This record gives sequence, structure tokens and C-alpha cells, in this order.
Amino acid sequence: MQISGKTRDWRKSMSDNVAYALIVYTALHIFLTVGAMKETGIKSMALFALVVLVLGIIPACRSFEKRWRTISDSQASDPAMSSAFRRDQALVWLMALGLPFALTGLFKLIATIA
Repeated sequence: MQISGKTRDWRKSMSDNVAYALIVYTALHIFLTVGAMKETGIKSMALFALVVLVLGIIPACRSFEKRWRTISDSQASDPAMSSAFRRDQALVWLMALGLPFALTGLFKLIATIA
């Protein structure tokens, strides 16, 4: 695939997607968690959510990045890698956009039970 006359490097593209997804995830996570803390008054769950970020999301995203970083130079510009890239890209963004809402929902559920 060519972008502006240059061959696309799948390694760099995945690295960029992971970086942007982590930024979006963090912003959503903070926004949703702060709102949930104000709503429920439970601050300890916010710390739990941050632990989930560090222990779960970052290593998961890094594994996607590592998988693409280790491909050969010829594979990095091979258009046949497009479908595999799109699959991993979709998974990264699904995690980045879905998990903040899932964690906040879990946080609110626990607060109503407690």
C-alpha cells in the first residue's frame, strides 16, 4: 500500500496505532473514572482501574507492537500483510475504546452492590 508515493511500513503503522490507542484509552479512562468516582464516592476503585491499565492494557498493546516490530523488511512493505494488519488494528482499537466503558460499568456495578 502506498501513501503519498511512499510504501507503507506496517511496523511503523502498528506502532502509531498503539501509541494513539493508549492515549485515547487513557483519556477515556480518566474521564469515565472521574465521573464514576463523583457519582459513587468510591475512590479506591479508581486505583484498581489504574492497576488494570498498567498490568493489562499496556502489555497487551506492547504485544501487538512487538509482533509487528519483528517482521522482516520485505514483509513490512508487503501489501499482502494488509488483512493481518487490519485485524490487529481493529483489536487494538476495540480494547482502547471498549475497556474504559467496561471497567467503568464494572466499577459502578460494584459500587451499587457494596
